[in-house]
Amino acid sequence: MTQRVDLTGDWQLSYFPETAASVAATADPFHDRAAADAPTVAAIVPGNVELDLQRAGVLPDPYYAANIRLLRRYESYEWWYTREFDLPPDAAGQSWDLVCEGLDTLATVWVNGQEVGRAANMLISHRFDATSALRPGRNRITVRLGSALNHARGYSYEAASSGAEGREEGLYIRKAPHVWGWDILPRAVSAGIWRPIYLEARQPDAIEQLYFWTIETHPGGATIGARWQFRTAATDLDGFSLRFSGASCEHTFAFEWPVEFLAGGCRIPAPGAQLWWPRGYGAAHLYTVTTQLCRAGKVLAERTDRIGIRTVVIDRTETAGQAWSPEAAASGIVRHDRPPDPASHFVIYVNGEPIMVKGTNWVPLDAFHSRDIERVDRAVALLDDIGCNMVRCWGGNAYESDRFFDLCDEQGILVWQDFAFACSRYPQTADFLDQARAEAEAVTVRLRNHACLAIWCGDNEIDGMYVNDGLSPEHNRISREVLPQVVHRMDPHRAFVPSSPYVPPVLTARPTADIWTRTPEQHLWGPRGYYKGPFYTQHSAHFIGEIGYHGCPNVSSIRRFISPDALWPGWGEGSQAADKGPHADEGRWGVTSGGWNDEWQVHAVYHWQHRRIDRDRIGLMASQVRELFGAIPDDLESFALASQIVEAEAVKFFIEATRLRKWRTSGILWWNLIDGWPQFSDSVVDYYFGIKLAYHYIRRVQQPVCVIVGEPGPGKQLPVIIANDSLQPVEVSYRIVEAGHGVVSEGTFVAPANQNWQVDHIRTFASDHKLYLIEWSAGAESFGSHYLAGQPPYSLDQYRAWLAEIAALPRPFDAATVAL
Repeated sequence: MTQRVDLTGDWQLSYFPETAASVAATADPFHDRAAADAPTVAAIVPGNVELDLQRAGVLPDPYYAANIRLLRRYESYEWWYTREFDLPPDAAGQSWDLVCEGLDTLATVWVNGQEVGRAANMLISHRFDATSALRPGRNRITVRLGSALNHARGYSYEAASSGAEGREEGLYIRKAPHVWGWDILPRAVSAGIWRPIYLEARQPDAIEQLYFWTIETHPGGATIGARWQFRTAATDLDGFSLRFSGASCEHTFAFEWPVEFLAGGCRIPAPGAQLWWPRGYGAAHLYTVTTQLCRAGKVLAERTDRIGIRTVVIDRTETAGQAWSPEAAASGIVRHDRPPDPASHFVIYVNGEPIMVKGTNWVPLDAFHSRDIERVDRAVALLDDIGCNMVRCWGGNAYESDRFFDLCDEQGILVWQDFAFACSRYPQTADFLDQARAEAEAVTVRLRNHACLAIWCGDNEIDGMYVNDGLSPEHNRISREVLPQVVHRMDPHRAFVPSSPYVPPVLTARPTADIWTRTPEQHLWGPRGYYKGPFYTQHSAHFIGEIGYHGCPNVSSIRRFISPDALWPGWGEGSQAADKGPHADEGRWGVTSGGWNDEWQVHAVYHWQHRRIDRDRIGLMASQVRELFGAIPDDLESFALASQIVEAEAVKFFIEATRLRKWRTSGILWWNLIDGWPQFSDSVVDYYFGIKLAYHYIRRVQQPVCVIVGEPGPGKQLPVIIANDSLQPVEVSYRIVEAGHGVVSEGTFVAPANQNWQVDHIRTFASDHKLYLIEWSAGAESFGSHYLAGQPPYSLDQYRAWLAEIAALPRPFDAATVAL
């Protein structure tokens, strides 16, 4: 086993405004002189400096009220971490690497006053040779983190560049893009040793690289591909071999391959192999593969990987077809899904089977990333519980931990991974491209053996940043050259798409006004109007990468981050605010926000300086409430409930509508599961893990087998459709009851594998305001959902009464605590 010296835990942290002298410092003793008069607090590693200041009483909770603005002054500070440690007695004569898994961001590292390395990328691990700096017994390590904001001032900014939301300072600095301020997260330009740090003994013999992929699956098993590279102190390579042994819960395989050089590849037979499947399509079988480097039967080195045996194919065309809506049959039992259009589609195949994707977008678990790891198990458990079979790791985030990917492997949750570039036109200089290349190489090598990883994507919405300003995204060498080349070199058997959404040359050669309706994968945000309006029902997307609707957090959560005097913004129908403030205008959503509530806007997230790019999420949330109920409640509890109902109905509808478009639309990744800080947003779980109503509704309609009532078809009939997103035919018994009346449809039907079938219809009228309660059984399990018939406005009081009946369906929840 590799010997390590853990350096996490207690450190000392000194901090002060960065000066030219400290930037030029090249020796650790500078820290002693500077820190003599500088404030020093106890620090915890992994950590973020703001959290250390909060524990020391220097800062209040940054997430409470408008306290996040207090962090602005520290953006020009430098931060000095230091601690002492003991080297093991048997360390002499060994080579040692200092491994820093997360340095945020501009770091210089000394051991015993000797500089051992520098880093300028928060997003990847750094490894420095510390052998010559170490000494027996007591040692000291010092890490200086410079001001990212000051460093950004030293660059020349190109005319073609553009920062997200005007954040030019983030273009050259390789921090998580969101830290400069985003519409879902606050500006928190942090610093810190945010992931583990340790010394690791470097062995003379080691397997340095190992890459696995599935060459093929067949009825008799599978063939696995392997590429490797090892190091050895031996002067010749005679008698060397690699020994592979794999074990799942119920199956094993073994294979040995003689090697003639320190790099190479082989094909490993795995007869009777158990395949890895995404959630709903089969078990997520995983193999623990132990690889041993041997010479003449003696094991020189060993490593363990966990893999899944599966193939993944992303079958996509360059453009989308015409807008299309599914039509219900007038009567009879008929198949309701349609095969992909050969000329226009986006379909994910796993082990040769098309997968109906039902998933979400994954944003930072915390604005302070050192806390991500303590939240990840609980958050992925929500992914599994709510029925997601895919998650998109959004490009404005840091790259997630190995723990996240391990959990997705285990739960059968496919991962769409954006590289960490988002909503900006980044520099195209040679130095920056080299930095992007090194980052991508590190990330692909770290993550490529995970079974869950389905697709690499170059960025989030950067093609749009080019197209919307009349430029061609083909000039973006990061997504068109650097990243695809890295994926081809480091992970050649996994799909890559340049951007989300991707705009190919065929569309940019002669751009038209409808360009965003012609990409196969689309982000469906649009006017944010009625969720059953034409924008959402008549789109042309073959895969929905983003779509969402606002929902107020639970009142108990709001009380944790909004001060008592600011709990209610003082608006609603007929409210009169004493101070309307400079920004309390009618707004883009057509709702007057009464008094300007600074704390609500901070947590909306209101842009720290520029009104012109404010998202006005408070007005949007209120507008969507008025859209469904015709009025805005005038108290917090009623408003929170109404807002959560609107969000729940909307996202439920988006998922159901996507399933009814199968395979013309083959997936939906709704926005989003959980917030990274306390805010008013589109999430279905708030930062404090408060469950919103939408979570319960989504959990019901993302079941692999689901009974769905569709929108009216010919003759004002509501189609009753059984959607089977599994690989087995399933006998389904269902019953639909009109609330307050009786059964309107029931029956038993064997739903064919991976198909939709219309089994009945229900007469409806334009004047209907009805609730239909749906129950069904599939196998030994029972399920429930509902359908809200008619057109808004609905009565909020009537919906409150209905909510108890909705909550009592299978997979029940407590209606009395919704939104509280």
